[in-house]
Amino acid sequence: MKCTSFLAVLACVALALILVGCGAFQGKTDNLQSIQISSSNSVESAPGNLDLVGEGGTVQLYTWGNYSNGIPKLLDAVAVTYQIVMTPGSSAWTGIMGDPNADPAQTVLLTPTTGLMTAVTPFACTWVNTATTGTSPAWALLGSYTVTSTYKGMTSPPVYVAVASAAGIPSTSNPTGQCGPDQ
Repeated sequence: MKCTSFLAVLACVALALILVGCGAFQGKTDNLQSIQISSSNSVESAPGNLDLVGEGGTVQLYTWGNYSNGIPKLLDAVAVTYQIVMTPGSSAWTGIMGDPNADPAQTVLLTPTTGLMTAVTPFACTWVNTATTGTSPAWALLGSYTVTSTYKGMTSPPVYVAVASAAGIPSTSNPTGQCGPDQ
């Protein structure tokens, strides 16, 4: 075998090994597929609806990446941004939650780079007790905020945040005047 043929074969084998090592022949298994907001930094979990409770109450949000290999990963907070808006159709847009066009949103302060939400003045109760009889409240959500996160051009599904930073209306079915089911 000639020296040039041997070198050509050796170069092809080296190139093939490099490509296999880089994942070219085995299919990438670590592509980011989607992102999701969670209220935990130790395990990815869909938070459902969140409730911001108490004057100055806080909720910390985290963004998780869902990869094609099935392994969720907490994303680098430096590259994640958070956005908040009033949920369209909320009947609490006026009055309780203030101006729907306010930027930043009223009653809740969201730090866009850290995902920390804080209940601020004017304090609000976006829950309403719909019970007309009995001694137990029946809670319905009157309004909420929508929070999403963005990472490398990808936006998370929304998370809805109720506000319970003010007292509810005392009644026979709500004698303590609580605001919502989490108080």
